[in-house]
Amino acid sequence: MEYFVSTILPFILYIVAIILIIVLIVVAVKLVKILNKVDRITDNVEEKINTFNGALAVLKSASDGIASITDTLVFSITSLISKVFGKMKNNKEEEENE
Repeated sequence: MEYFVSTILPFILYIVAIILIIVLIVVAVKLVKILNKVDRITDNVEEKINTFNGALAVLKSASDGIASITDTLVFSITSLISKVFGKMKNNKEEEENE
């Protein structure tokens, strides 16, 4: 038993450690390859997204223009309505005071 513990057990542990190191190296190499592929994919997606920047800028300026026009229109309509109702309210108050 003492012969097994002092001679064979360290030999088995060394073999297992070597196998573990080899497996970890293989896994690390595969992870590096996967990360390189992911990096290429993200670069490709970024290039494709950047091709739409011009079109998106045009759409943004068009939507800003439409929003400005509608804001002006809504402000004009609300001010017109408030003037009409304000005159009606003033007329009612004048009639009540008389």
